[in-house]
Amino acid sequence: MRKKTQIGYLLKPHWLPLSLAFIAVIGESITDLLEPWPIKVVFDNVLGSKHMQPWLANIVSSVAGHDKLSILAFVAASVLLIALVGAVSSYFEKYLTTSVAQWVSHDLRRTLYHHIQRLSLSFHDNKRTGDLITRITNDISTVQDFISQVLLGLLVNVLTLVGMLGVMFYLNWRFTLISLSVAPVLFVVIYSFTWRIKKASRDVRKKEGEIASIASEVLGSIRVVKAFTREEYEQQRFEQQSLETVESALAARSLKAKLTPIVEVIVAAGTCLVLWYGVRLVLAGTITSGSLLVFLLYLGKMYKPMKDISKMTDTISKTAVGYERIREVVETDREIRNIPGAVHAPNFKGQIEFNHVTFRYPDRPLTLNDVSFHLEPGQVGAIVGPTGAGKTTIISLLARFYDPTTGEVRVDGKDIRKYKIKSLRRQISFVLQESLLFRAPIWQNIAYGRPEASRKEIIEAAKLANADEFIVRLPEGYDTVVGERGMTLSGGQRQRIAIARAIVRSSPILILDEPTSGLDAASEELVFEALMRLMEGKTSIVIAHRLSTIQRADVIFVVEKGTIVQQGTHEELLNRGGLYATLHAKQFRDEETAAVTVE
Repeated sequence: MRKKTQIGYLLKPHWLPLSLAFIAVIGESITDLLEPWPIKVVFDNVLGSKHMQPWLANIVSSVAGHDKLSILAFVAASVLLIALVGAVSSYFEKYLTTSVAQWVSHDLRRTLYHHIQRLSLSFHDNKRTGDLITRITNDISTVQDFISQVLLGLLVNVLTLVGMLGVMFYLNWRFTLISLSVAPVLFVVIYSFTWRIKKASRDVRKKEGEIASIASEVLGSIRVVKAFTREEYEQQRFEQQSLETVESALAARSLKAKLTPIVEVIVAAGTCLVLWYGVRLVLAGTITSGSLLVFLLYLGKMYKPMKDISKMTDTISKTAVGYERIREVVETDREIRNIPGAVHAPNFKGQIEFNHVTFRYPDRPLTLNDVSFHLEPGQVGAIVGPTGAGKTTIISLLARFYDPTTGEVRVDGKDIRKYKIKSLRRQISFVLQESLLFRAPIWQNIAYGRPEASRKEIIEAAKLANADEFIVRLPEGYDTVVGERGMTLSGGQRQRIAIARAIVRSSPILILDEPTSGLDAASEELVFEALMRLMEGKTSIVIAHRLSTIQRADVIFVVEKGTIVQQGTHEELLNRGGLYATLHAKQFRDEETAAVTVE
């Protein structure tokens, strides 16, 4: 995965367009070198009386003639030809590099998104969604800008610079050394500003990630914000973060703004030296005025790449920061991965066993302590206990979202770490407390866990889940597109679609995490009826706060402070007393009180 984000690896599939772009770059560099020479010929051989070099005189005479007007015509045609070659080379260089930049961005975006999806939940627990989105979008855009604007542009400038220096040394090496006297100062200035700009750009990127995170968090929880009338607070929080971003961006902009004028002044000083020394050489008869003009034109062109390179420091700094942020994610290893020798899981019978399992989240106290229990195929096991007791962690370990710190989780007598992760999870279905739906047609949401399901299977699953009766009344039936996160449907309707999704998948193991929480009595009855159908013949683990929903469970595990303190059937646990009986009595009193209040 790390190799796939290396620039060389990303550019390798595009070697042909890059090679053609490189040829175009050479064409651009050659035209830059040739541009001043027609003017030299005009000054020295048309307006002046100096004779042309023999090789050039032969070419001109064979093409145009010997007289000065013929030479002028040849020079004019040469100017146009050089411009055409330069224009064509520039077009193909920009077109090809832009094309490569787009495809490299696509490859990098795909690789990064693929890796983010496959990182362990522990990574996502500690990362903000908005920051990850910024890395997928803005940071990759900086890499795209670098390839399209800087990669070969930098090469053009370097080749042009080297070529011009060669010609200038050929014309007059002393003159060239004087013109280069400012180069060390220019290098020191550009280098010192580059690392400062990079540091400032890194801070700006971090702030932009914070803004995206706040916006993602608030918009994803907009109902809560509105319910508690916290719009003003969230506005202030967003504005504060935005102001911090502005301050960081202005600090970075200030550095970039200082660099260009400093470079201009240094270049002007170099030009003054050359002009002063060059005119003295012309007056002394050491060089011709045409040679001085060519030299000055070359000097301007030589300083232009230097100035362009200084301007590129902004893009280079942004790219370096963006690339670092991308590599930071890509180089994060998955904590949960297929171990060497892992095999494809066979069709499970559904026997589940936790064998002395201990687990802790990073930098937190022990969550589970020596948890052991056993479920036979087809049994329904319920897990109850106070909030924070470790119930959700147990089912997360079964799906291998996390691995135990010590101990083993087994399915059909085999440690689940010996199975390939995908083959394990494909045989587990979930119905969670918060049934998240995607912005897609209802039939796609039902078939999400098994996309190959037929229309007939989808409708049959919806009927078993008591969802068909409301789906057919929707404007477009099963083709109705639900809103983001399914917010255009009621809680009971979303839950029944989630049950239909689990029915379609038809896996031997079923996990139900508070499936009836927050539903009204009518919706709960419909959902509960659908759940009974869903659990038939499956090994099921149910987490529930409402103890009435788990009375029919084959075995109930009571969890407190990460340890199973009781287990048995509903009747056995009530007769035995202890935590379960206490929870049941308290809940029964609360329900009676609520009923009296309503009456």
